[in-house]
Amino acid sequence: VRPDDPPYETELMRLAEILGALHYLRPLCGAPDGSLWRDQMQALLDAEVQDGDRKRRFIERFNQGYRGYSSVYRRCTPAAETALSRYVEEGGALIRNVTTRYNR
Repeated sequence: VRPDDPPYETELMRLAEILGALHYLRPLCGAPDGSLWRDQMQALLDAEVQDGDRKRRFIERFNQGYRGYSSVYRRCTPAAETALSRYVEEGGALIRNVTTRYNR
């Protein structure tokens, strides 16, 4: 986080990482999401990021979330399903927190 970043930057970066993990794990576990989670990431970028360096950091976090699971899971396992449910819950909590605390 940099001094000129908004106060909710840490939460949004974590959300980007979660979106990347969901983009990999949901289809792996049979969800017909297609590009839903990548599209959600694009919507986050469109709404929140105008600076090129900041955009790069968001994309890096998305990719980190994706690669973290793609390097470990080749098929859906109970552990992958547990991670999915936890990420959906955590992502929802992050969104609620940011929109409640920092809504313009």
